[in-house]
Amino acid sequence: MSSPAAEPLRTDRYLQRRAWIETYFDRTAAAAWARLTSDAPVSGVRAKVRAGRDRMRRTLSGWLPEDLTGKTVLDAGCGPGTLAVELAARGAHVVGVDLSATLVELARERSTSLELAGTVDFRAGDMLDPAHGRFDWIVAMDSVIHYAEPEMVSVVEGLAARASEGVLFTFPPRTPALALLHAAGRLFPRGDRAPSIEPQVENRLRKRLAAAPGLEGWRQGRTQRISGGFYISQALELVPGGGGGR
Repeated sequence: MSSPAAEPLRTDRYLQRRAWIETYFDRTAAAAWARLTSDAPVSGVRAKVRAGRDRMRRTLSGWLPEDLTGKTVLDAGCGPGTLAVELAARGAHVVGVDLSATLVELARERSTSLELAGTVDFRAGDMLDPAHGRFDWIVAMDSVIHYAEPEMVSVVEGLAARASEGVLFTFPPRTPALALLHAAGRLFPRGDRAPSIEPQVENRLRKRLAAAPGLEGWRQGRTQRISGGFYISQALELVPGGGGGR
């Protein structure tokens, strides 16, 4: 299942967006994300985001076999490593990659004292870099949500080029509630905002994925929308077989 997107994307729009995301998570908000992904008390809004992310993480991990002994998984956009550690505890050999060296170091610190059935290797870098290797599954939880539809599809193609059993990723569905939150976020000073997400029209995104050359031989499987307060995200599964459509 080769793909023209197997090499890291080099379009100006992708590179600019990637740089913005790296700056935000590595410098502006590293402390906030460390707190959000811990057991520390957080505000009402962040508590809802935490709860939503926890539900999404359980959804994605639940789509993988319970026993992952000897299997390989790429946690693409691993952040502080919560999902990677969970999968390693089930026996997987996990590579966790994130643009933020700060969050990767936090992930290493949190995992150091844990006894895991598998292994976990945290790396700072581009999740599309072929040097990370090939995997049975690739999971990208809320790590492609900042890209417009063309770049998002290209990223998914690049991930699928290195997966053999499945690709799980999330996208922000275009809903009235999310549109309102998205508009409200633009009212905050630029320095205080997270990199804005790019809501997707689900049917259009599905059609574009089905037509993507790099996803020939893949089909769309399970999907699940998690919605609660300030967290709205939708998971989609891609599995080998068929012509790439539903």
